Amino acid sequence: MNITLKPHQKIFFASDFHLGTPDAQSSRKREQKIVRWLHSVSDTAAAIFLVGDIFDFWFEYDKVIPKGFLRFTAKITSLREQGIPIFFFTGNHDLWMRDYFTEELGIPVFHNPIDMEINHKKFLIGHGDGLGPGDRKYKVLKKIFTNPACQWLFKWVHPDIGIKLAQMWSRNSRLTNLAKMEHEFKGKENEWLYLYCQEVENKMHFDYYVFGHRHLPLTLEISKNSTYFNLGEWVTQNQYGEFDGEAFYLKTFQG
Repeated sequence: MNITLKPHQKIFFASDFHLGTPDAQSSRKREQKIVRWLHSVSDTAAAIFLVGDIFDFWFEYDKVIPKGFLRFTAKITSLREQGIPIFFFTGNHDLWMRDYFTEELGIPVFHNPIDMEINHKKFLIGHGDGLGPGDRKYKVLKKIFTNPACQWLFKWVHPDIGIKLAQMWSRNSRLTNLAKMEHEFKGKENEWLYLYCQEVENKMHFDYYVFGHRHLPLTLEISKNSTYFNLGEWVTQNQYGEFDGEAFYLKTFQG
């Protein structure tokens, strides 16, 4: 998959909005800020990558989706109607997304990292959960959560019950407790996504590795011509990535 930028065009990346947490009021304020950010980049965006955990919980029943987030979905609908491509990645909180966004909005949903070429620069893009060494407990849980039989069983739970149970689980997860952890650099040897990028780079070259999940903005050199970026999160940081065709930058939205 290739993208060639026209003059003044840019590619934008963001992850870990965690819409829905920790409560309706704070989530609504965050959603409004995200909509303002999307509006601010719309004039120059050649494409927008939403790199996982956009929702703190999402499960698509055959005929039901979680209510709420109308401002966000209305905005990405508007962007698609302007002809701006949007690429949506699932994370560990919204891995049960299926085809709703694809069928309704023409937004592809990716469950695994993808490689792209943008202005002759090679990118590997994904949420990042379950990659690299460590985090064995989550990797086991992910196999269970993504098992088709388990998903089939869960969808027979009434949505009022199933969504409430899942939201309770999500609020108590380690990823929701942003104030207690995650905002500390552990050293390259303990950064699992960095180690994953190193492993990939030993087999195949990418100029930029772009991931979320870590909740900490990071810019780490993999090799002389290769860099790993982590996009941070929007519960406390409002960080995003920007590629102008020549270089990649991590920025903070102040609007």
